[in-house]
Amino acid sequence: MSRYAQVAYTESVQQVQREQGSALSGIRQLSQGDAPDLMGTAEAGFIESRDGFYLASVGETGWPYVQYRGGPPGFLHVLDERTLAYADVRGNRQYITTGNVRAGGRVALFLMDYARQARLKIFGHAEVKEPEEHPELAERLDLQRTDGRVERLMTIRVEGINWNCSQHITPRFSEAELAEALQPIRDRIAELEAENATLLAEAAARR
Repeated sequence: MSRYAQVAYTESVQQVQREQGSALSGIRQLSQGDAPDLMGTAEAGFIESRDGFYLASVGETGWPYVQYRGGPPGFLHVLDERTLAYADVRGNRQYITTGNVRAGGRVALFLMDYARQARLKIFGHAEVKEPEEHPELAERLDLQRTDGRVERLMTIRVEGINWNCSQHITPRFSEAELAEALQPIRDRIAELEAENATLLAEAAARR
């Protein structure tokens, strides 16, 4: 997370770290250099298994804006070790993120796995691309995307990544995760119901 530290640990942040006694950890991370962080197998697998993420951008007023993007697992594509992309579909038509990206492009992503209490944070530069001008990319992103009318393609050039600790992440489970976890219980209930029906039929036959 060499680049992540360079982006996140501003002088003000380092001052607070010194006040709170965590400066040594920050210094070690800053000393690792300023090369962009690369996504490996663990990051790619985690990203492509998510069905949503939070995307923060900054407008000309200096105010941040956070948007949630959801879709089927894999709709946020890992194109290579430094590039993410997704097909952006029509939403509430405020276009705040799109406008912010055009104005500056700096973004931050939070990807959460609530069930396993895992969190991946990403700094990057986003760029809006028109589907008709990038047909090959559009075709690739169309293989797995959010339902709806595709208005644009969004690519994100990754600068820094950081795995966050699991502390204070409240476990939550999606419908699909609950269905998988509960399937053995459902199977056992069905087995017991069938066994009970057999016993009742045998008892009735003996009367």
